[in-house]
Amino acid sequence: MKIAFVATYPPRECGIGTFTHSLAQAMEKNGNEDNEIIVIAMHDDQETYAFPPEVKLTIHQERQTDYLKAADFINRSGADICIVEHEFGIFGGHSGVYILPLLHRLHIPLITTLHTILENPSYTEKAVLKKIAALSDKLVVMSNKAVQFLENIYDVPPEKIVRIEHGVPDIHFDKEQSRTELKFGDKKLLLTFGFVGRNKGIETVIKALPQIIEKHPDVFYVVAGKTHPNVLRSAGEEYRNYLQVLIKKLKLNDHVLLLNEFVEERELFKYLSASDIYITPYINEAQITSGTLTYAMGSGCVVVSTPYWHAAELLTENRGCLFDFKDENGLAKVLNELFDHPDLMKTIQQKAEEYGQDIIWPKIGERYLELAEKLVSAPAKPEPKKETDIDPLLLPPFSLTHIKRLTDDTGIIQHAKFGIPNLKEGYCLDDNARALLMVSMAYKQKKNAVALELMPVYLSYIHYMQNKDGTFRNFLSFNRNFLDEVGSEDSFGRTIWSLGYLMQNAPNDAYYQMARLVFFEALPNFEKMKSIRGIANTMIGISYYLKINPDDLDVKMILQRMTEILVLHFEQNKSENWDWFESLLAYDNGILPLALLHASHILENKKVEDIAIESMNFLTSHTLKDGYLSVIGNKQWFVKDQERSIYAQQPIDAMAMVLMYHQAFVLTAKREYLEKLFTSYMWFLGENDLRLSLYDFETKGCCDGFEDYGINRNQGAESSLAYLISHLTVLCAYEESYHFRNLNKLSDLSDKTC
Repeated sequence: MKIAFVATYPPRECGIGTFTHSLAQAMEKNGNEDNEIIVIAMHDDQETYAFPPEVKLTIHQERQTDYLKAADFINRSGADICIVEHEFGIFGGHSGVYILPLLHRLHIPLITTLHTILENPSYTEKAVLKKIAALSDKLVVMSNKAVQFLENIYDVPPEKIVRIEHGVPDIHFDKEQSRTELKFGDKKLLLTFGFVGRNKGIETVIKALPQIIEKHPDVFYVVAGKTHPNVLRSAGEEYRNYLQVLIKKLKLNDHVLLLNEFVEERELFKYLSASDIYITPYINEAQITSGTLTYAMGSGCVVVSTPYWHAAELLTENRGCLFDFKDENGLAKVLNELFDHPDLMKTIQQKAEEYGQDIIWPKIGERYLELAEKLVSAPAKPEPKKETDIDPLLLPPFSLTHIKRLTDDTGIIQHAKFGIPNLKEGYCLDDNARALLMVSMAYKQKKNAVALELMPVYLSYIHYMQNKDGTFRNFLSFNRNFLDEVGSEDSFGRTIWSLGYLMQNAPNDAYYQMARLVFFEALPNFEKMKSIRGIANTMIGISYYLKINPDDLDVKMILQRMTEILVLHFEQNKSENWDWFESLLAYDNGILPLALLHASHILENKKVEDIAIESMNFLTSHTLKDGYLSVIGNKQWFVKDQERSIYAQQPIDAMAMVLMYHQAFVLTAKREYLEKLFTSYMWFLGENDLRLSLYDFETKGCCDGFEDYGINRNQGAESSLAYLISHLTVLCAYEESYHFRNLNKLSDLSDKTC
């Protein structure tokens, strides 16, 4: 079997790296000559590492493209299975989010070992870990507490979780010989090892020493370990200096040694064999796994520890002793009692040795191999037969909760801080137009009472922002002061779109007449626009109007002339391998083919339809080529003959794709567009480059997109409306596909469109 590991790895000084090296060796040398190990090592850019031959590739922690290259490398390597050692801090992006695209692209079974599982995770930490669980075939944890957390906090199915203890090296030294070599003589030796930082609670042991030395003056305490690299970068040696001052203050210079070095494994076991008691004085319970604790027990040490999760579980059945957090008096009492009763120490030591023999690395490696072999030999699950291209069960329940939260009697607030309206930013025409479109759709499809209640709020905002010449202002402060004279052409076009849709689907005549009034006041400005997206949005609104007023030849001629402008842009910019309206793919791209799809239907123009399909296929080739939607990021966009931008991706682009494929299905009745539509919608629910959901199931809002560091947790109007419009479009398309399957006639389908 060929096994690929993704983790930190020696010579990088990291506990997970040491774990990975030991596990990899144990699996490779398990009596099966066919096992081959390859390692994809995480690189933190802080040092230059001379990795051993088994490291075939490195991933720079904060370099996103490295993760994608690693996935391709693993898939091509011939590996049968991949094992990922997960710890939030070793992967890039917010809460280590960069690991998700790698896991998603793997074509082989995946085992993920979880070294940290948080009881109170942040929103992103929880989302990342839940997605890792979903992408993994099995999750390995090292304690029963970890199993409980995964089931109760992260909703992981029990059958996906496997408990395999942390392994320990099968290394043993003679106690007396080790003490002689290390020059400890007959001292009563206490030991703590591992990276040093304030959370380790070493000061508790130092403060307890005077009470212990009073009864046992030959006690000596060794702290073996460097300051943790992250602590060193943020606070330098502040903690170690504090310990030095404390040692001096308590006059313990002859009783404490702070060994500031990363102790190699064999040297570490020499210290463990020389020790009388090993201490882990951590200051809080939130540690689900401790490699140092496991090493100490595996070497047969008497262990004394605070009751953090792993210790409280491991030191049962008289395998060690516990004392309370930050309780130097309690620690002194426990240590004095142990030194006063050598027989008790011997009993505890024997129990620890018995436990340690069951978790030596060869046995742990064998358990991982058994798990891997089961996954590799398991028959591939057949792809479920799809009755439709849309699965409505995957959609969250439709909810206007967040939209109501953002809306007051003036209109919808433009921005939000997380899920809370940001009143400082006021209102804008763009979002109120989108809101009008969304509630009009919601009332038409669902007869949603809240949508009907909100409809006049957004319509009256649009009317209020219209100038005498028919143009619109865009921005309004929270205290209702105008912030501009004339808004953008994009905002103008989106407004016409919403008015056109409302006229076609008005719930009563008053709403129709109001929408018509504002629409025709704006009409003299239709052909003054220069922005092709403003033109495209306006064309969509005109198309909706003409569906119910097909004999209005004047407006139809306006649509014809505006269509010709888009066609001209396409013809002027089209070249080999570039079938687009501009020399770049920028924002809201799907709106351009969408406008031509609408116009071709109204104008019955085959050339316009062909250009719409051609440009749509070009856009598809750059955003939907890997089985999920990857919209063009607005960080640098995608300039012709240059690299496309992945970040920052925004919900309005996903919405445009959903609407574009929907209209293509309506026009052609080809089911392939339903699949693309649903794939584009699933971008909101985690089928994206980061593999994280932008829809917030708690607030019912949608996050504002994702940057290179992870999700932008703000949930403004634009993003949440883009999600809801997409949601409603999916439901509409599902209904249409049902009629299509039953009627199978394009003429019948067109009568059923939403």
